[in-house]
Amino acid sequence: MKLRIAPIRLLLLDVDGVLTDGRIVFDSNGVESKFFNVKDGHGIKMLQRAGITVGIISGRESRVAANRAAELGIEHVYQKSLDKMIPYRDVLEKTGFSDHQVAFMGDDIIDVPLLRRVGFAAAPADAVADVLPHVHFVTKNRGGWGAVREVCDLILKEQSAWESVTAKYFLP
Repeated sequence: MKLRIAPIRLLLLDVDGVLTDGRIVFDSNGVESKFFNVKDGHGIKMLQRAGITVGIISGRESRVAANRAAELGIEHVYQKSLDKMIPYRDVLEKTGFSDHQVAFMGDDIIDVPLLRRVGFAAAPADAVADVLPHVHFVTKNRGGWGAVREVCDLILKEQSAWESVTAKYFLP
């Protein structure tokens, strides 16, 4: 695991089923809601403080997801990406990173081509069963319930960045 995670410089995330629990709620006015986990958001911020870039590649387009990405300072946001390899190639070109420097977390079969390409592939505990043979790590938590935080913490710990990023929380 350490050999796969050591070179990671970019974490890409799916939205529905990864950053959220997969539910999409529309009120009577057609306004969309999604539920994000604050622990996942804090994990993303800690990764960013450690110098790791975070991006989103989602098959759906959602203003809610764009708002959450903006709130977290995620600059690489690709939505309505039915072929996730297209934005993946774009983000590699923009960042200069290579496949072995990228981690991706997905939960459904649309994510498989990208999961098979990156250096470190992860899925939440409730991912579609057909995804699991294509990942290196399955979280204990479900999507939207801290699964992203697990991956963030794992990357920080395997790269020996955990102590420096979290030191201020453990001061006497």
